[in-house]
Amino acid sequence: MSKKTVALLFGGVSSEHEVSCMSAASVLENIDKEKYDVVMLGITKSGNWFQYSGPVEALKKCEWERSEYIIPAFISPSRATHGMLYERLGRFESRRIDVVYPVLHGRNGEDGTMQGLLEIAGIPYVGSGVLASADCMDKAVCHTLLEAAGVPQVKWLEFHRGCDAAAAEKAVAEKLGWPVFVKPANAGSSVGITKVKEPSALAGAFELAFASDWKIIVEEAVRDPIEVECAVLGNDECSVGGPGEIIPADEFYTYDAKYHNDKSEVLLKARIAPEKAAEVREIAVKAYKALGCRGLSRVDFLIERESGRVFLNEPNTLPGFTSISMYPKLMVDSGMTYAGLIDRLLELALER
Repeated sequence: MSKKTVALLFGGVSSEHEVSCMSAASVLENIDKEKYDVVMLGITKSGNWFQYSGPVEALKKCEWERSEYIIPAFISPSRATHGMLYERLGRFESRRIDVVYPVLHGRNGEDGTMQGLLEIAGIPYVGSGVLASADCMDKAVCHTLLEAAGVPQVKWLEFHRGCDAAAAEKAVAEKLGWPVFVKPANAGSSVGITKVKEPSALAGAFELAFASDWKIIVEEAVRDPIEVECAVLGNDECSVGGPGEIIPADEFYTYDAKYHNDKSEVLLKARIAPEKAAEVREIAVKAYKALGCRGLSRVDFLIERESGRVFLNEPNTLPGFTSISMYPKLMVDSGMTYAGLIDRLLELALER
């Protein structure tokens, strides 16, 4: 059987550029190179596209843009190309791509925009389609759809840039109470999120969140929460890994707590009763199907410790694939190998 050519797409202009590079390095180290011919396509923070052929260590350190390792290259929107164009000796040549693995997180990678390009190009790709990707990326839209599907969530409010500060504070106090979480509607890896314990801190939290997006949400804080995550894999038929448990080093699972603070702990078996774990898995699949997800998603939950109530926090359609990321860890713990997981994701992309 001839090898399939896989374009591993990484980097991007979002605030999660560095995480994407680390995810790509991990996938590159674990993909079955006897079965797949891998082409690395990187996008710089300024939005320029290059084919990368350097060492994986430079990728891990986000030092991949050195000139000796890169040439201009990009996905062609033409279905006649079914792949990429790259510059060689002053002219562009084409290369067919069988399937794209977009190891991209955040805006312009996980939000449906890249998926739209790949749909136009007619190239199969790993993960959810345009609509599901966009819906899951926008927390306000996602909340609205999950409410309609009967998925349990915390109370929440939506605000737009330029909103009346006094009216916003009043609405939060009356409908949510304190503390609350203020979040950009479209961001990931806990970027721009603040836990607000009193009214005086709300304005600063709004300012930080609005720096990442024109639309923000404010969510009721779950008291003494247990943070758990499930890994969902599949198209029409799904398997679920986990739930695992997150014990953050900070007050909540901030960007620093996720990627830099080694005091954060990850338990592959959440410290909850078996029936509660089954409930979480059931809700994860219900949300996955209601949102139209395909391929994979990490679905995050908060469990109120005292009451045992389960709240879906958010789905992530292109979760991190770094060496410490929960999604691959949960699937490996469920019996898959890392290489087998990557292989299955590529199969699901081609199947879809």
